[in-house]
Amino acid sequence: MNKLIIDVGSEKIFLMIISNASIYNITHENTKINYEKLTIIINDFLSSKSMKITDINEIYINQGSGSFAGIRNLMSVVKAFNVAKNIDYYCYNLDDFKDENDLNYENIPNLCKKYKIKKNLINPIYIS
Repeated sequence: MNKLIIDVGSEKIFLMIISNASIYNITHENTKINYEKLTIIINDFLSSKSMKITDINEIYINQGSGSFAGIRNLMSVVKAFNVAKNIDYYCYNLDDFKDENDLNYENIPNLCKKYKIKKNLINPIYIS
């Protein structure tokens, strides 16, 4: 099972692929221009690992807190992937895991299961 984690709520756009025994990640500058080409950034990252969006089974996205524009664009892209390719997505908030000592991106899928984060639930938290 291949999982894609995307976080645009921090200083950098962060992408991670968890694929069986392999983990890959990349960051990009967190700018308005990069938000507008988020699908291209995701596609290029997947292509660099010889993957396509259809190879992804689940997407995990940080729903905030963070930039309004970044989170809104990310949610639009992920909902489009869900509609077009039937890819499940999970929207977490890092505050959901505040009691965890070993909080890192690699653990997000397991933490979503542990804390029963519902799939396809969007409830963004924006900062102004």
